[in-house]
Amino acid sequence: MENKYSFKLIVPAILFGMVLAVPAYAQSPNAPASQQMRDAGQNVEQAGSDTGAAAKDAYHGTVRAVKDTTITAEVKTALARDKNVSASAIHVDTIAGIVTLKGKVPSPEMSERATHVAEHADGVKSVNNQLMVVSRTASNG
Repeated sequence: MENKYSFKLIVPAILFGMVLAVPAYAQSPNAPASQQMRDAGQNVEQAGSDTGAAAKDAYHGTVRAVKDTTITAEVKTALARDKNVSASAIHVDTIAGIVTLKGKVPSPEMSERATHVAEHADGVKSVNNQLMVVSRTASNG
């Protein structure tokens, strides 16, 4: 399965590199052929380097997104299992290992408990608690 995704990243990267190399062939006609060939080679080499860097960045971005999705799932599961948290009203989002909790909870204690549960999930770097505490009487009125 990994090869399928690698292929999807590598082919566009190679094509991108080829497009970047095209200007290498548009050299000044007044320069000697040896200089034109050397310049073309350097431009192709730079395009290849740039393409490799772009492919590497795309790969690492994909890996980070998969890790963040896994962390989000683990936090949601942990919140759902905790008897002291009403997880149905809590939205979980993860970016670069930083978990953000949003939603409404009935008490400050539940907000603190949700933060504590999220902090202890695998891969979590920190928790940004944006939960709003709304009393039940205020939400009924």
